[in-house]
Amino acid sequence: MDVGAGTGMLTRALLEAGARVVALERDASLAAGLRARFGGAITVAEVDALDWPVPTEPFAIVANLPFAGSGAILSRLLRGPVTRALVIVEWAFAQKQAAVWPTTLKSAYWRAFYEIELARRLDRTAFAPPPTVDAAVLRFTRRAQPLVLPSEAERYWRFLSRAFHAGTEVRRGVLTPLQIKRLAPALGFRPNARPRDLDACQWAGIYAASRRKASGVR
Repeated sequence: MDVGAGTGMLTRALLEAGARVVALERDASLAAGLRARFGGAITVAEVDALDWPVPTEPFAIVANLPFAGSGAILSRLLRGPVTRALVIVEWAFAQKQAAVWPTTLKSAYWRAFYEIELARRLDRTAFAPPPTVDAAVLRFTRRAQPLVLPSEAERYWRFLSRAFHAGTEVRRGVLTPLQIKRLAPALGFRPNARPRDLDACQWAGIYAASRRKASGVR
């Protein structure tokens, strides 16, 4: 899938590599140009990526995403059965999501299901017209063994959202003091840690403990 295919630069490269391409392009004139240029060799969807029905079959993403909307687009598409994604995004955004620390709400969630790697840095002069900031290639690869069951994905997002928005300490909104006392040494975090201080594995461990408590399993 080529998100925001534009004039088809990435689309052509994907075709030449033997991929079956779905090109998403919300601009009517650009979508028409893609159809004229590639004919029936690709599927063109004239739609905003945020409104596109995410497939239920596995798919991959290769795209130069709009810098302002990268997070929202990835949040939507990565909840589908994406096998891998190679996306060009703003450098600062890529650094933040690929970093082990500090953790963001999005990176804690995405890393439960994907390995995230900052693959390349791209200077702004590599683009025409050049943007005002540098870019990066961010790589997502689906984990063979996810940290959280995919069937729990929506529940896990709500859990993390409560935790990151509840306050400055992990325990607010998601854990009792006794849970903190037991889990902190076992998972390797400080009892007074902030949400951003925990990595994806620690968050998955906290979530598993909260689910066991909710079901009455000790």
